[in-house]
Amino acid sequence: MFLGITNTPRDYAWGSVTAIPELLGRTVTGAPQAELWLGAHAGSPSVVVNPAMVGGADTLRDWIEAEPEAALGPDRSGLPFLLKLLAAAAPLSLQAHPTPEQAREGFAREEAAGIPLDDPARNYKDPFPKPELVVALSDRFEALSGFRPVTDTVAEVEALDAGSGRLGPLRAHLAQGLEDTVRWLETADASALAVVQAASDLAAAVPEDDRTPNVQTVVDLADAYPGDPGVVVSLLMHRVTLRTGEAMYLPAGNVHAYLDGLGIELMAPSDNVLRGGLTAKHVDVPELLRVLDFAAYPAPVLVPEHLEPGVDRFAPEGVGFALVRVTGDGRPVGLGTGGVAPLHGPSIAVCTTGAVTLVGAHSATLLRQGESCYVTPDEGDVTVEADAAAGLTSTVFIATGA
Repeated sequence: MFLGITNTPRDYAWGSVTAIPELLGRTVTGAPQAELWLGAHAGSPSVVVNPAMVGGADTLRDWIEAEPEAALGPDRSGLPFLLKLLAAAAPLSLQAHPTPEQAREGFAREEAAGIPLDDPARNYKDPFPKPELVVALSDRFEALSGFRPVTDTVAEVEALDAGSGRLGPLRAHLAQGLEDTVRWLETADASALAVVQAASDLAAAVPEDDRTPNVQTVVDLADAYPGDPGVVVSLLMHRVTLRTGEAMYLPAGNVHAYLDGLGIELMAPSDNVLRGGLTAKHVDVPELLRVLDFAAYPAPVLVPEHLEPGVDRFAPEGVGFALVRVTGDGRPVGLGTGGVAPLHGPSIAVCTTGAVTLVGAHSATLLRQGESCYVTPDEGDVTVEADAAAGLTSTVFIATGA
């Protein structure tokens, strides 16, 4: 079965006013529309377009609870992922997510302490990890992700300091390593806050054409969150620019913050977020420091597996989900209009450009730009045919198991 689903975008303050409604073909209201959730997560379950197809269930979550075997197939207890459209017009919080072991322990600890699930100070809403990947839909998707080599940061700090000596304490801590530096900054003592102010002042004084991406990020973050330790933590991180179709993977312990752009995000269905700044939400520095991976890695670009012409698969190892992208060029069926999407278990598809027909073992459906559907496991692998009448390249993303 191909079951049409939709949802109401989340109105977080950092969201773009235009990106999601323009993709969905909806009216721009002037309010921020930050995320559109596609899945069965209790926080915002997808709405069923035609409830009569599933016994009157209004949401995907309701139907899965009422008819789990029909919805999920045998031997499954829930949907293993949450798919989102995400549109940032301002920085999101500096954050990281726990490993499976950390999530189980943290959830049990907070349950034993009697902290209500809806308490703003609650860190662990469930006992699950939250690995995630994001693929850029806009021309540029800007982010901070992971720690870069200390030598790179030191070189940038020395150039930014320009002999003033105001960043001397930062250089001294960097000589002790990333973990020492982050702990000092996040503790936000007087010396750390003085360096945050100094870095903000020095970055703003650099002529705009001479700013590196990281220095420009310091300027932007200092404007949005003056005095926040995250302003300087950003100097320790990779400044990532994804072009349309490029992706990155965010494993457990990876410190990151999305800055700007429209993307499609696939993650485990968890709410476990440890924040370290750049937000008005609850920040738990000791817990964040406990889960952070302080190792410096290369910029976290995720290269897809190319399955056949027009079919790519983003599948980080060991996460239990994958994102298949199928692109057709609008020519007649049989001449490169799309391809076969290999699916594993229940899946969710969303068309991001043009129009596509999805053909499964038992039925078929047409998705136009901005439309989405739930695919039951009995449809098997799905053939994607781009609609030649659309007259342009068509793209569909399908979230599935791995």
